[in-house]
Amino acid sequence: MKMNRYAVILGSSGGIGKAISRKLAADGWSLYLHYNQNKERAVELKKVLTEKHPEGDFRIVQADFSERDGAGKLAEQVGHVQAIVVALGQSMLKLLTDTNSSDMDALWRVHMQNPAMFISLTSPQLRSHPISYVLFIGSIWGDSGAAGEVMYSAVKGAQHAFVKAYAKEAAYTGTRVNAISPGWIETEMNEELSEDDKQLVIDQIPLQTTGQPEQVADLARFLLSGKADYMTGEILKLNGGWYI
Repeated sequence: MKMNRYAVILGSSGGIGKAISRKLAADGWSLYLHYNQNKERAVELKKVLTEKHPEGDFRIVQADFSERDGAGKLAEQVGHVQAIVVALGQSMLKLLTDTNSSDMDALWRVHMQNPAMFISLTSPQLRSHPISYVLFIGSIWGDSGAAGEVMYSAVKGAQHAFVKAYAKEAAYTGTRVNAISPGWIETEMNEELSEDDKQLVIDQIPLQTTGQPEQVADLARFLLSGKADYMTGEILKLNGGWYI
């Protein structure tokens, strides 16, 4: 009897998380669909995946990663984990002088502290498989930094550093640890900017277009496909040439 492969998608209710969930489900992965507040989207995603892939097992799990115990609450809800995709997050368009300590704490917990703790708590499950995966969806700002998003850039840079360090630590147990560093992707996170501001960005991108969540998902799919298993500790840029 074939055993299901389970992946946890942190932030499955977001645009990128949903696209990754669809691609991995099509590849035969069973999924823990994590959400924080968007339960309706998670329920709808489960319904769609179950209808298209009845052989899979799709479970909705909830945890608030802005809270100190978010990782622990989520770890109690999952089992047999072979892959973790960290696709959750929150943006913060603020000057550093307007960013308070509560803002900083929330960013750190959501993007770094709770994902790292969740990986730590589930690492025995990852190690139980000959090959397992940890994948972060980072950001171009973790590579280059952005004025007006200093603390967001800082926590995304921390994710990239975590990937490089943990890849070395986890390699001996067969866990591949990588990250995708997207540029401008058409998600709700970027909808708050005006069309004029968006065009200013497009003018700086050599390929003269923004990216789609499905393009991030295609790369995530490849990294978890078994075809990239000699790769670990890499931060793969996906930005149309915006930052090279």
